[in-house]
Amino acid sequence: MKEAINSQFPIIGWREWLALPDLKIPKIKAKVDTGARTSALHAFWIDAYSKKNQPWIRFAIHPIQNNIETVVECDAQVKDRRIVADSGGHKQLRYVIETPVCLGAYVYVVELTLTQRDIMRFRMLLGRTAINNRFLVNPGASYLQGRL
Repeated sequence: MKEAINSQFPIIGWREWLALPDLKIPKIKAKVDTGARTSALHAFWIDAYSKKNQPWIRFAIHPIQNNIETVVECDAQVKDRRIVADSGGHKQLRYVIETPVCLGAYVYVVELTLTQRDIMRFRMLLGRTAINNRFLVNPGASYLQGRL
């Protein structure tokens, strides 16, 4: 028996195209991961520096899956450094930034931890904190908010 979902929240699939405009990333494919508390962004190079007595980082990412030749360099203010456990239980101290994310017609600010994800299929994970009270997830669907 199928039940209709009556919700004020839009529905997203298990993977979606996003944009991170402040990081100059016009499109990146993200895995929507309700098992991950925090969102994560691939960064293969990170350099910490100070700007107006505030901690900042410059980092580089490969925004396209299976493509290490396309590189985007980003700058962001550091919000925090936290120990985060990955899906295998390995703990890692990561930089945390805040940045707007565009998902379909929706734009809102998310926290992202930066980590090396070269061997992972997706360059970004959109965790449950970033989708809580904003979206419902249909795990059998993809790109419900459109393709970039």
